[in-house]
Amino acid sequence: MENIQNKDYLDSKKTALVLIDLQNGLMTNTYQSPNSAELVVSNACKLAAAFTDKGALVVLVRVSTHDGKDMLQPITDSELPQHQYQAGWDQIVPELASFTNALIITKRQMGAFYGTELDLQLRRRGIDTIVLCGISTSIGVDTTAREAYQFGYNQIFAVDAMTARAKEEHEHVCKYIFPRLGRSRTVDEVIAMLG
Repeated sequence: MENIQNKDYLDSKKTALVLIDLQNGLMTNTYQSPNSAELVVSNACKLAAAFTDKGALVVLVRVSTHDGKDMLQPITDSELPQHQYQAGWDQIVPELASFTNALIITKRQMGAFYGTELDLQLRRRGIDTIVLCGISTSIGVDTTAREAYQFGYNQIFAVDAMTARAKEEHEHVCKYIFPRLGRSRTVDEVIAMLG
């Protein structure tokens, strides 16, 4: 894939917007730092509208399960949050569900590539660059970014369209991880880059 490190231009035919876990069950007070979940959704909608207007691919990634048994359950030092799988918890938030031409990818773990058809669908469309954001910066977005890096995708991180459980988690990933995997920009900067 072509290295576009120094370019301030995104080719709408080769770039996809990938939105991570912006779904009903994750729009809680848990993910509010440094950006509120509402601001993340609002900024994600701005991006989705700009990408749609340019004819670029929008991908909505959600985490879902039938009964929890198809999800990872490793032994860890930190207890994983116990989710209540109430009706509709895995549905994309209404503001983004209105983008009916978006591709929906369902995952069963933190990252959006492993065990899904995301890479296949991007490659079939000639996509070599992704703009990534969503909830949470330090889990779903970070894991997906590392997977995308391993697949060779160029990446732009829309940092004001993501958030985490704690400001420190968000800042650590944005300061130390993302610069090694791609480029960080604001939503407005990404929209300005989209050709």
